[in-house]
Amino acid sequence: MAAINDLIRQIKDPELQERILKEVNKLAKQKKFGLVFEEHLPECTPLYDLPIKKGCNVMLRNTKEDKSVYVVLQIDGDKAICLNKNMTDAENVTFALDNIVRVAEFGEPIYPYLKPIDSVCNAPDSDLWHTLIEADNYHALQLLEYLYAGKVDCIYIDPPYNKEDSKDWKYNCNYVDGNDTYRHSKWLSMMEKRLKLAKRLLNPSSSFLIITIDEEEYLHLGCLLEEIFIDAKMQMVCSKIKNGTSMRMSEFSRCNEYIYFLRFGSAVIEKEIPKDSSTSIPWRPLMRSGTGSNNFRPARQNSFYPIYIDLLTKKVKSIGEPLLPLTVHPEDVNVPDGCYALWPLDSERRERVWGASRDTLSQYLERGYAKITYNRGKFGISYITTGVIDEINNGSLIVTGKDDAGGIVGYYEEGKSQMPQNQWDIPTHNATDYGTSLLKEIIGDRFSFPKSLYAVEDCLKYAVRNKSDALIVDFFAGSGTTLHSVNLLNAEDGGHRRCILVTNNEMKKDEEDALIAKGIRRGCDEWDALGIARHVTWPRTVCSIKGINIEGEPLKGNYIGSNIPMADGFKANAAFFKLSFLNKTAVALGMQFKEMLPTLWLKAGAHGPCPSLNEGEIPTMLILPQNKFAVLIDENSFANFAENIKDKPEIETVFLITDYDINYRNMVNSLNVKATYQLYRDYLDNFRINHGRN
Repeated sequence: MAAINDLIRQIKDPELQERILKEVNKLAKQKKFGLVFEEHLPECTPLYDLPIKKGCNVMLRNTKEDKSVYVVLQIDGDKAICLNKNMTDAENVTFALDNIVRVAEFGEPIYPYLKPIDSVCNAPDSDLWHTLIEADNYHALQLLEYLYAGKVDCIYIDPPYNKEDSKDWKYNCNYVDGNDTYRHSKWLSMMEKRLKLAKRLLNPSSSFLIITIDEEEYLHLGCLLEEIFIDAKMQMVCSKIKNGTSMRMSEFSRCNEYIYFLRFGSAVIEKEIPKDSSTSIPWRPLMRSGTGSNNFRPARQNSFYPIYIDLLTKKVKSIGEPLLPLTVHPEDVNVPDGCYALWPLDSERRERVWGASRDTLSQYLERGYAKITYNRGKFGISYITTGVIDEINNGSLIVTGKDDAGGIVGYYEEGKSQMPQNQWDIPTHNATDYGTSLLKEIIGDRFSFPKSLYAVEDCLKYAVRNKSDALIVDFFAGSGTTLHSVNLLNAEDGGHRRCILVTNNEMKKDEEDALIAKGIRRGCDEWDALGIARHVTWPRTVCSIKGINIEGEPLKGNYIGSNIPMADGFKANAAFFKLSFLNKTAVALGMQFKEMLPTLWLKAGAHGPCPSLNEGEIPTMLILPQNKFAVLIDENSFANFAENIKDKPEIETVFLITDYDINYRNMVNSLNVKATYQLYRDYLDNFRINHGRN
């Protein structure tokens, strides 16, 4: 509707304008089942480090009023003559070059590359390298689709909650607040585009998508997820995240949030294993309680019998015979003196059955596998299932004796696994203590409302506990809690899980306004240094891996549950990149191989430190066993190339630069490697064909 109303306002005939507006309003009132929102709302990304040229799209820097997209008609010295793309009969306008910035509109073909910014290596003998990408996450997801389509095991995201009283996210370079009429549509439009790309990253045979949200958008998000991920199995968890509450006038106070778990293919929620070994033995009532016919007397007459309990000792004195025929009822049976007759009767006095035969119950009572309970003046009987008995027999459940009622007592040597519930009230999920306070100890007071480290780790455990080499992506990285959690999980179980974080380099609105007031421009070094990627996410990553705070002092305390000292850091490495864009013609001519090398490193699995080349250096080939890939740059050197890699089993991926398909196929047939790619066609075709695809 936003775009249609803009077009209607441009109609010069008032009568025609009014007639069309009435018809459009009629259409707008028509309802359909499902989620309705403005899917076409425009979106674009500023490209601060790209030069402004004739024909490119630009926007004004540092302005709240004019967010129009202009096309550059001509460069005249330090000025650009431009035309507003969205207005008919618009006149040319002139802007100073340093007042405008180049932009990429949604749907415009882009050719991304990764510019190295920094790295941290705390495990030189390990080829485990995590990645942080500073970028608009839509374009980063386009790059990740080229790199890892169908290969991601888990995506965990904590998107902006779109709160009515805050400005915590941008759409089309503007902060969105509660006064924006299209606030929900903008949020849904933003999420839809990114979730459709995320869908193509996930491994369809077994993977997870995990999304946290609060009450502002959880209903809309649920509908959107159902529309996009038709084949997913979806559940929502309610999680308490604070001891106190967020007070609200005339409303329920908030202390929780929601977590959507979407499972694909054969993925299952992993069972929960308590961190201690004192899990109690699971007793259950002997009387069957289901609604099926097998739980009632007529279907299993031999399981309807009395248990006589001595009123003095409150223990079983004897077990009666099954009550036959069906015309005889408990009140017709004489009870021995000093005893109470316990029958399988429910609260409505319906005749149910016991879950064990008379002979089996006798054996259970003797071994301590069944016992009488007495609660609030009522007798009952409990037992342990055959599954628990198997755990006793295989030694996982250690029996240490019997209690006063004659039932066994003991413990699970490694904890008793069980399915987690969808209602979480877990002390370590407190975001104040294990999010805000923990992060403040590491990097100071630089970020508001981070997730609890242990809440994120628990989410990941349910998804990838049994995938020790899982690939995990978070494209709303925030402070970097997901990568921190992956490192902690790896340290606890010896895993080799790899994490890719994506975050923009925005900052709080008040901080941005203060910089603008000082004349500091977006895209300059001083501005970039205070953005979230460089001021929060990367410092946290470096500090948590090294085990130090931002001042270089050892972190204090241990990680809860594992007792791993925080000062030990993690045996892991991470590389920090900024996403930028290449000229497709220069790529096709082989003029930007140096810039593309980090992308090839990531596509080959990010093994070992990211390789680099000196400016102007273009070898005929690159053979990188430490990185597990090789590149043939000059196809005339193929024979020498093939000879050099044939005795190197470490090489798993090969990139062959050639313009000719037949040459590529012939070279591939001569190689024995896991994966091969044709450059630069594979790269250029991917982004040419897939741009703007839904």
